[in-house]
Amino acid sequence: MINKALPSFWAVVPAAGIGSRMRADRPKQYLDLAGRTVIEHTLSALLHHPSLQGLVVSLAADDRWWPDLACASDHRITRAAGGKERADSVLSGLLQLAVCGASDSDWVLVHDAARPNLCQGDVDRLLCELADDEVGGLLAVPVKDTLKRVDPYGRVEVTVDRSVIWQAYTPQMFRLGHLRQTLSDALAAGVMITDEASAMEWAGYRPRVIEGRSDNIKITRPEDLVWLTQLWRERRHEPTPTV
Repeated sequence: MINKALPSFWAVVPAAGIGSRMRADRPKQYLDLAGRTVIEHTLSALLHHPSLQGLVVSLAADDRWWPDLACASDHRITRAAGGKERADSVLSGLLQLAVCGASDSDWVLVHDAARPNLCQGDVDRLLCELADDEVGGLLAVPVKDTLKRVDPYGRVEVTVDRSVIWQAYTPQMFRLGHLRQTLSDALAAGVMITDEASAMEWAGYRPRVIEGRSDNIKITRPEDLVWLTQLWRERRHEPTPTV
């Protein structure tokens, strides 16, 4: 139970990708999940948090699905131009936040559009644990399986010590000014940016890892959507515990 006051925050959701591995007729964020699109569930998880000041969603210029969603007219959501890569879309969203009134010292949570199973408890934990952190950090999960490093021919080179390996999730939480400058510098330098934390690492910062729920999955393949649909179906039928 988190009792301390949580800091306010802004959110950026990059949603300009096409999700080709889903083999669908539309980007994965617009696929149906329990009666709503994936992105609607994702945005709802953030919009219902009382500490949210505003949210920017970065969309492709030719996105024809967004205008049909009810949340497209939500006054708390501002649209920004998506870019070729995730980092471009995030940077565009950060620049838009300044127009919305965010200051460089404000916290920003960047969250994947295809992670619709984010629970408020994880957001609370992230905000609470990083409220006074000098750098910021991200939700992550310690790996459970044995990991192998292989050579180009598919032969195992070594078994990796999994005790020091974590799987990076989102949201990832950093100060607006630091993240904007770091992403801008990294992109200008041609650095490969896989997530916001990797940009901060490149700049010499050491983001902190906050353990989150393992079911905060990113929908990448068709089976992910099936799994999450079944999980939600089972949760709806769980009996209410008696006191």
